[in-house]
Formats: sequence, C-alpha cells, structure tokens
Amino acid sequence: MSADTETHESGDSEPWFESAKKIYPMSTHGLFRRIKWGLLFFTLGIYYFLPFVRYDRGPNAPSQAVLVDMEHARAYFFFIEIWPQEVYYLTGLLIIAAMALFLMNAVAGRIWCGYLCPQTVWTDLFLWVESKVEGDRRERIALDKEPWTFGKLRKRATKHFFWLMIAWWTGGAWVLYFNDAPTLVWQLLTFQAPMVAYIWIGILTTTTYLLAGFMREQVCIYMCPWPRIQAALTDEKALNVTYRWDRGEPRGSLKQNKKLEAQGMPAGDCIDCYQCFQVCPTGVDIRKGIQMDCIQCGLCIDACDNIMKKIGKPTGLIAYDTDENIQRRIEGKEPVFEIVRVRTVIYAAIIAVVGAIMLFTLLNRDFSDISVLHDRNPVFVEQSDGSVRNGYTVRLSNKRRHDRSFMLHVEGMPPNTLVEAVGVDTVFADRPIVVVGPDTTREIRVLVTSPPDADMPHSTPVTFRITENVMGEVVTTADTFKAPGKP
Repeated sequence: MSADTETHESGDSEPWFESAKKIYPMSTHGLFRRIKWGLLFFTLGIYYFLPFVRYDRGPNAPSQAVLVDMEHARAYFFFIEIWPQEVYYLTGLLIIAAMALFLMNAVAGRIWCGYLCPQTVWTDLFLWVESKVEGDRRERIALDKEPWTFGKLRKRATKHFFWLMIAWWTGGAWVLYFNDAPTLVWQLLTFQAPMVAYIWIGILTTTTYLLAGFMREQVCIYMCPWPRIQAALTDEKALNVTYRWDRGEPRGSLKQNKKLEAQGMPAGDCIDCYQCFQVCPTGVDIRKGIQMDCIQCGLCIDACDNIMKKIGKPTGLIAYDTDENIQRRIEGKEPVFEIVRVRTVIYAAIIAVVGAIMLFTLLNRDFSDISVLHDRNPVFVEQSDGSVRNGYTVRLSNKRRHDRSFMLHVEGMPPNTLVEAVGVDTVFADRPIVVVGPDTTREIRVLVTSPPDADMPHSTPVTFRITENVMGEVVTTADTFKAPGKP
C-alpha cells in the first residue's frame, strides 16, 4: 500500500472524489446576455419552425423545404437534392463544420460552447423557466432548503411541466425533419403516426429533459470532449474571457480598497463581490484564470461591468482578451489583437477550398447515373458457335422529375458485338433504349456477346455508356469482358 493511499484512507487529506455541488446561476443583464438571448431565439426559431417551411419542387416531389426522406433515400435542402451515392457532400459538410469550430476557437476560444451549442441553448431556456417560476438565485437556494409545502410543490410541478413541454416539442420537432411536418403533426395528434415516431419523440424528450434540466454543466465538463480538444488548439493570441489581474489585484472589499487608495497604497479594482462567480452557469471563478469548466459565455463580463458602473470604475475588468495582451500591459505596451494569423488563415482556407469544391460539384453534377455488376458465376459463357457471352446487372438512376430515355452502348468491344437488355424491346442502331421513371432507379440485366470470329483476350476493359435522348447527358462506368483467351 502506497503512502498516498494510506494518507487518503486515514482521512488526513481531502478525498479523491467529491459529489457535484448544485449550481444556482444568478440572472444578469448586459451586452453578452442580450447576444445570448438573440442567438437563442434565432436558433430555436429555426429548429422548431423550419420543418413547416414549404418549397415547390414541382410534381412528384415533396414540398417540405428541409427533409430527410428515409423511405425514398433522399435528403432535401430547398433546391438541393442529395442521393445516397452523393454521401461525399455530407463528408464535406463535416469537414467544414470541424474547421469552423477550430476557426472559432482560434479567434475567440469556446465561443461555440458559450453561445451556439445545443446544450447551452436549451440549458439557458430551462434556467429562464426556473427563474421565472422559482425566483432568482437566492430564492432558489432558499426554496431548496424549505420543507415540502403546497407552495413548494406547486412551484416544482409548474417548473417541471414547462420543462417537459419544451423537451417534448424539442423531440417532436426533430422527427418532423424526417416526414412531411403538417401531415405528421396531424398523425401524432390523432395517434395514427408510425410507432417509430413516438419512440424517437420519447427518447429525445427524455434526453433533453435530463441534460438541460438536471445535468446541465456536467455535460460540458464531463461528457463533452471539446474542452479537452480546444485546450490543445488555443494559443496566447486567442481571445478568451479573461480576468485582467494586472488591473484587479490586489483585490479586497470596496471599503478596504478605498482605505488603501486614501493611504496612497496599491489597490485593485476587484472588490470581491463574487458576482462573476454567481452568474456563471458552470460555477467557475474566472479570477482563477482560464479553466476547462469555463464555456466563455461572457455573462461574468456583464455582471462585472454592472458592478464597475455602480462603484464608478471603468468597465472591462473582465473582458475578452488575450494572454499576450496581459503581458504587454504589464510591460507598458499597447494591446494588439491579431485575428488574422497563420492558423486562422489555414482554417479559413480549408473551409473556402472544401466549400468551393462542393459548390462546383453541385453545380456540375449529373442528373443520371449508371453502375454495373459483372456476373460471378459463371463469369462468361462460351457458346457453340464460338461466341462468348458475359452477363451484367446494370442499374440506371434518373434524378429528374419526369420519365427519361437512355441509349445504352458498350464501348471497347469489336464490331458486331451484340448488346441485349432483357425486358427492353426498344432498340435503335442495335442499342437498347431504356426508360427510367421520375426520381427513381431501374435495374436491368444486360447480355454482351462477342462475335464468333473474335479472338478475345482473357480480360478486355469495356465502358458502359448511357446517353440521355433529349438533353444528351452522357454518363459512363468501366468494367471488363471476360473470355477463355490467354491472359
């Protein structure tokens, strides 16, 4: 047994583990609180009401502007339609999202966590409900200590009712992105919706209720990996919510600081009011420096500025600042803010390049597609007249909203090669004409037979080409033709 273990077992020092203490954030007002309210209403407004926005795509197409149609394997975003084989667009979006997160961190620390993260947004909303029902910080602390009475039960029941309504609408809004929103709402109200919709609403309602109502800051501190990642990405030039200790120290009560100033002794602007600590949603004392628990929401800035105004001191004792500027002020130099630097340029360039590639491919993508699967058993059939036949399964995709005809041609084969599409009767110049319905795929079996007198090698590269008969759009894919010849 180690000495450290013995020490902890004997009770001579602090325990290794401690239960999380409940945090009672105090309400505040100011610039950053207004920014947070504005972003909260903006983001939640989009999330809750976007499924009801309509977009006319023409006949035979869903009219919901943003929709993930699992049944037909499509994703729609206004005029953009994504098919399963175009999953690389999702890859591009994930790269852009990651780089945007890195860029925000390089510019202003955990600005995502403080203003835009869903956990932060819904926790803010739940805290607002709690303060309206149970009162501000002092009232909530006193209510927790009170014995259970009818008044306390009424307040708690009211709070949890509104929490559950918000959580329920959150889960309900999510499933609306996967089906026509007005139709699904009516089905849900009349209990005719698919069971999977009720299950997912239940799951999302429960998780929102628990994460935003009870776990709150513990999600940010213990469950989210981003605090650990961003700590490795930040540098001394990144803006972070910072206690300017060069101005605030030595701290003391207002009375004590005034007495020191009257005696000509140094006194800091911090008066130990603890307002910055009491408004923090994660229970951080920003005066201890940058900490992993801090989500950089800026509420401590508002609280401190309000106090500074009351005592006649300049605002900005707590502000968005850099480690570099703290040192520069100590040295008597002017602060500098370098938003444009190597890492921010790299992140922005990656976002621009990936976005440009996605835009280019989106504007120039084909509205038809072809894929070919060669028969495996048998790979080829040698017929009595000396000809060789290969079989293929060909899948044609039509991404338009109307029927389209495609001419099928196999290139790379000798003259007089026979190309047959089973079940296709229309042929032009010995080439099958395949009709594919609107916004769908069609699978056909194609037989390619070489001429009897052709001396085919064991493997011949071939190209399957389809040409759309009206617009002339051409799409190709490669495969091989197998024969008993020499390799």
